Amino acid sequence: MMPLAEMAEAVLRTADGREKTALSRKFAAEWLSARAEGARPEVGRADPPLHPARPAKPELLSPREVPRRRPGTPEGRAALLHAVAHIELNAVDLHWDVIARFSHVPLPLGFFDDWVKAADDESKHFNLMCDCLEEMGSHYGAMPAHAGMWRAAEDTVDDLMGRLAVVPMVLEARGLDVTPGMIKIFRNAKADSAVAALETIYSEEVAHVAYGSKWFHFLCGRHDEDPKDRFHALVRKYFHGDLKPPFNEEKRAEAGIPPDFYWPLTADGGSTKN
Repeated sequence: MMPLAEMAEAVLRTADGREKTALSRKFAAEWLSARAEGARPEVGRADPPLHPARPAKPELLSPREVPRRRPGTPEGRAALLHAVAHIELNAVDLHWDVIARFSHVPLPLGFFDDWVKAADDESKHFNLMCDCLEEMGSHYGAMPAHAGMWRAAEDTVDDLMGRLAVVPMVLEARGLDVTPGMIKIFRNAKADSAVAALETIYSEEVAHVAYGSKWFHFLCGRHDEDPKDRFHALVRKYFHGDLKPPFNEEKRAEAGIPPDFYWPLTADGGSTKN
């Protein structure tokens, strides 16, 4: 079996979304099957690209240039699913990138198990969104997308704790906050396939945030650092802007992130928290 870091690099260097996620799921199945049988396969080393390969479409625009569409229209709902598909494809690469880029760090194999599982989930999520788009007569790449999704990876290219703080514990935790509202939009539109897909994403994203919290706390323990203080310092260093309520406190707690981690990072430092 190919070393895991080389698998990760191969995914990162595959441009087409469907091909990328098929390769991702193939490699994840190989790794997780070996681990289930009690094997300790090689992690190895890799030379991941700074930016993952991407298809020619969608056109990537700055956040301000991405057209706004009302979710009360079919076009607006398609745009929302397209945005989620784009997020999920970036998440596939983010999870394989943390494996490839930090494979030199001495870590328990459980670290790699978790991110392989997360990458597999995100691959499934991307395909669910693509299926929903195609059911609506659209496809991934049919609309412009946000160009800033990879910025967190660039900013934390040599800082594993920073990567864990910003990607799963901030960006993916934000998904827990906003997904219930999206589910409501599609339920009101009686879009059953989209509701089912988003409910799957919502239920499985909790684990990804939890992986981030678990390994962030592990590394804080290794370096004898206070997790809350370190989290605040890293988010202020790498995340561009304040965290914005409302927060899904129940799901964040389920993922191992208590309120005193994120409320102090809001614009008013949590002073208006109920």
